[in-house]
Amino acid sequence: MECSTRQEGQYIVITLKGEVDLHYSPEARKQILEKLNDKNHVLVDLSGVKYIDSSGIASLVEGFQLARSNQLEFGLVGVSDAARQVLELARLDKVFQIKATIAEFIDH
Repeated sequence: MECSTRQEGQYIVITLKGEVDLHYSPEARKQILEKLNDKNHVLVDLSGVKYIDSSGIASLVEGFQLARSNQLEFGLVGVSDAARQVLELARLDKVFQIKATIAEFIDH
């Protein structure tokens, strides 16, 4: 898994690429929680995710819950087909704010 971060408007964008599985999800979780604990609005770009398992989804859910408790925005961007299937199976596509592009969050 590759993980990078950048600033886009008022958001920190965390881009995940490759496989977000039990081996790599702790790094994704660390990045997400660090940025939220620093009081940043966070978007997670999943466009390059080829595979995500329950540990990766758990990292996203934990980020969502932390953001909500701190009144911060948290959303998913460019969700790949592989990630979307898992989110839909868990019915989390109804929980997360999901947009096709970062611009859709910035322009809201």
